[in-house]
Amino acid sequence: MKENLYENCVQSRTIYKGRVVTLKVDDVALDDGTLTKREYVCHRGGAAILAVDDEDCAYLVRQYRYPYGEVVLEIPAGKLEEGEEPYCTALRELSEETGLVADELTPMGVVYPTPGYTNEKLYIYLATKFCRAAAHPDADERLCLVRVKFDEALAMVRSGEIKDAKTCYAILNYALDRAGKV
Repeated sequence: MKENLYENCVQSRTIYKGRVVTLKVDDVALDDGTLTKREYVCHRGGAAILAVDDEDCAYLVRQYRYPYGEVVLEIPAGKLEEGEEPYCTALRELSEETGLVADELTPMGVVYPTPGYTNEKLYIYLATKFCRAAAHPDADERLCLVRVKFDEALAMVRSGEIKDAKTCYAILNYALDRAGKV
């Protein structure tokens, strides 16, 4: 098996630049000189937070996700603003979407949600110490806060009720950590 898996960009074109994403088409050269194209979505990235309280309950949000045409259950998350650090994004999004104000966050890792067609990175955090305040979602955001026992959230991942990749990652990672397997 070849070890040189690098692809070299020969030319890059921006096809679309929007508020959230940019679509690019690049001509790339493979290690043997073969030319091919790569289409991908550029995204600034985001941060997501698994909040678990002293009663072992996780805070999730339900919101309609237009591309899927359905309501999705997920951990609070949002995109990084220009120049914003992921930690700050996580604190901001947790407060905006849930009204939870965290004292501190623990990094849980970085997830590449769909490496086949986007460069998006999601920074995942854990919040276990927080207080309640009023949620203040963005003007175009409609969501419902859901508080469930952590074991129930884990069961929803295993049954397929929770389909969101970042949420599955966070819940499974936390479950392994609790079991002493991480």
